[in-house]
Amino acid sequence: MGAGPAGLMAAEMLAAAGLGVTVYERMPSPARKLLMAGRGGLNLTHSETAEPFLARYGAAQQRLAPAIRAFPPTALRAWCEGLGQETFVGTSGRVFPRAFKASPLLRAWLARLGALGVRHASGHRWVGWTAAGELAFSTAEGSKTARPDATLLALGGGSWPRLGTDGGWTAILSAAGIPITPLAPANCGFTVDWSPVFRERFAGEPLKRIALAFGGAHVRGEAVITAQGLEGGAVYALSSVLRDAIARDGEAVLYVDLRPDLDLGALARRLGRARGGQSTATFLRKAAGLPPVGVGLLREAAGPALPQGAQTLAALVKAAPLHLSGPCPIERAISTAGGIRFDAVDDAFMLRARPGVFVAGEMLDWEAPTGGYLLQGAFATGVAAARGILAHLGRPVPPAANPPW
Repeated sequence: MGAGPAGLMAAEMLAAAGLGVTVYERMPSPARKLLMAGRGGLNLTHSETAEPFLARYGAAQQRLAPAIRAFPPTALRAWCEGLGQETFVGTSGRVFPRAFKASPLLRAWLARLGALGVRHASGHRWVGWTAAGELAFSTAEGSKTARPDATLLALGGGSWPRLGTDGGWTAILSAAGIPITPLAPANCGFTVDWSPVFRERFAGEPLKRIALAFGGAHVRGEAVITAQGLEGGAVYALSSVLRDAIARDGEAVLYVDLRPDLDLGALARRLGRARGGQSTATFLRKAAGLPPVGVGLLREAAGPALPQGAQTLAALVKAAPLHLSGPCPIERAISTAGGIRFDAVDDAFMLRARPGVFVAGEMLDWEAPTGGYLLQGAFATGVAAARGILAHLGRPVPPAANPPW
């Protein structure tokens, strides 16, 4: 159940093995979150070598590694190209389809699934099991049931609920005794208590070519000021440690380096020049290259009266403290952490408490940064769960892809 990357990948593999497959989906059409992800370019996976790639999965690395090694980035790229969608590696090492968007890939994929006989049942919201053990669905035509030989749950996490992933399954599985780590936002922005003046003037402004530091981790990139706080790729890269620190301590102090290309000494020398009659904003623009949003950020961090000493002012530019009070709501997160705990599933991703029921994708308790790692994890666990279903049903299991990686 679930017509996202994990569910559709499993459906393809099972149908190719000769099984009759029905994909139940609560939304009117499949893969809506995949299409949304592809709006700015569909980042399928990453070109990193195996060890640094697998390390991106943090605490879940050990449990996800066998699935990803069996269906690694090279296999995902070959699958994509088998659908007529050539891939390329961008300057950051991220892998995209040549068409860049998700829609051509999805059209070709759905055509292949149709040719394999996969049936799509849209508008079916899973509501649990009947007393007789059947799958129960709520539809516009009323309640419906199904009794498959095996079931795959691939219902996604809790972010972007308008696209179909609302996390409603957590209550169903918790009631069935399945241990679940509560869902939490991942790859998300954070709230900052901006002053009204700063919020009104700079909401929507980008912070370009900056570096962020927290707890020993440093990330270069970009961010965006929002009315609520701070978002963007550099923030997302630190979101898991920031989220956990806020949960533990009530807040997290994030340090923003507005000129990471200049060391402290060089910046201090620039700021030691005579100001003449220049305003502070003009002086900082000319001497340190700070745009108005950067100057505003310094005032948010240190108050309207900025330090006068060159060394102290340079230190502020290199490490402006921002007090983050919480992650943005899970509905606005790119992905979610938490989910079905790995001790609740066996090595084939079958629920120990529900033989014949398998899980894949973001329902499992793992998270990863953006950069292709999220989709790779979803595709790979979909393949692994399909292989588990074939073994469970006594069907031949195709060998793992395992191309050189």
